[in-house]
Amino acid sequence: MISKAVTFVKEAKIELSKVTWLTKQQTLRYTLLVIVISLVVAAFLGTLDYFFGNMVEKYLF
Repeated sequence: MISKAVTFVKEAKIELSKVTWLTKQQTLRYTLLVIVISLVVAAFLGTLDYFFGNMVEKYLF
């Protein structure tokens, strides 16, 4: 059982050495991009919610 765990850790370490990691600058740029896109989508959906909420109130109540 322990030998399987040791083998797994060794193989995982070998596989992780093959990974191409992003630079700090790339990580920061992609993080900011995700935040900006999230804010834009949130604003768009909030605008739609406000608009349709007012429409429902106006025509149903």
